[in-house]
Amino acid sequence: MARLFGTDGVRGVAGTELTAQMCFDIGRAAAMVLTEGCSGKPRILIGRDTRISGDMIEAALTAGFCSVGAVAIPVGVIPTPALAYLTREYRADASAMISASHNPMEYNGIKLFNKDGYKLDDALEDRIEAIVRGTTHTIDLPSGAGLGTVSRIDTAVEDYVSYILTTIDTRLDGIKAAVDCANGASSRTAPSALKKLGVDLTVINDQPNGLNINDHCGSTHMEAIRQLVLDTGADVGLAFDGDADRLLAVDELGNLVNGDQIMAICGCYLKSQGKLKKNAIVATIMSNLGLFQMGEREGITIPKTKVGDRYVLEKMRAEGYILGGEQSGHVIFLEHNTTGDGLITALQLLSVMRHTGKKLSELAKIMTVLPQVTVNVPMDNERKYDYIDDAEIMYTIHQVERLFEDSGRVLIRPSGTEAMVRIMIEGQDLPLMEEQARRIAAVMERNLKN
Repeated sequence: MARLFGTDGVRGVAGTELTAQMCFDIGRAAAMVLTEGCSGKPRILIGRDTRISGDMIEAALTAGFCSVGAVAIPVGVIPTPALAYLTREYRADASAMISASHNPMEYNGIKLFNKDGYKLDDALEDRIEAIVRGTTHTIDLPSGAGLGTVSRIDTAVEDYVSYILTTIDTRLDGIKAAVDCANGASSRTAPSALKKLGVDLTVINDQPNGLNINDHCGSTHMEAIRQLVLDTGADVGLAFDGDADRLLAVDELGNLVNGDQIMAICGCYLKSQGKLKKNAIVATIMSNLGLFQMGEREGITIPKTKVGDRYVLEKMRAEGYILGGEQSGHVIFLEHNTTGDGLITALQLLSVMRHTGKKLSELAKIMTVLPQVTVNVPMDNERKYDYIDDAEIMYTIHQVERLFEDSGRVLIRPSGTEAMVRIMIEGQDLPLMEEQARRIAAVMERNLKN
């Protein structure tokens, strides 16, 4: 049986995979596990992105929380990192974010945070999953006065934006920015914060209707923001994903500036100011080799973790680092928030531009991005790890690894959020990389999809 929790919470097609019953069960189990030892009735915040299924899931989670005596506190449409911040600010006992992040509209998910605004570790997720699956724990349900209630908060967006303004030490007047809100949770927060700081804005995809989140827009579809930068003569393009925990950028020439490059830019600036603790940036195994080469050149240590911003965070907390993230745009500035925060990342990047007086294209030269090829092989979740036990697949992978052992690398990674296996090859010979990635994919498809 596949694990209920992936690399970023529970996720699936809303209504069929992620059913109302499952959401109720998760809510009930999460409330039991995350609020152990609370005096009085525990308070649990609920945030959501703009998907049409958010109403259904919010109602189911609310019922689950109330069924075991917790007070459910919906805060409305809000970015995931905003909810992490507000969990601490409002002194809640836990929180739940309803979002499938960058996934298409039909998907949704549940991300859980503890009272300190941190995502859960595997052990806590396993405890919740055991209760959901009925493999452990006898549930004692309250009644009468023991049941929970609902208490809404309507100022969450304003409270988060007010905090965001304090995370940089300069105004941004005169910077001309193009912004793509992905018709998602940043549609109110990002324009509001950037305007208050003086940014000259052109905004697209800020009219969510429940169906258009991530629909050929945002950080998973950079073509729109690139064209907008070129059309408007903007200094920078900023593209968020559906729940605004990711940011990717475009320089004034229309070139992509990914999460690795943003970390390199911000990390080098912080180091120059004596503010990069331990002179380190935490990255994942998927980060570009160019980031590690930059680290060697600039005297910055770059520890690696497995994929998932929560694993980056665990490393940062354990060893005292303040900056880390993923190539995909999950960047954690731990002195400002407890999870990847697209808006904080945007402000930090703009702040470096303002303090240095440099164009983004010039700043991005700190890191040379090596070519990467990624091929996604659709795969049933139950079979995503079966390639390890297939002799022909592993033989093919080892052959390809030998081809690139002196000039690049090969990485095979089952997705933690989608039903697929990702094949990534990094090197210099792009046609050869594409050919060999397709070679591995063909063997996987033949041997594992029958």
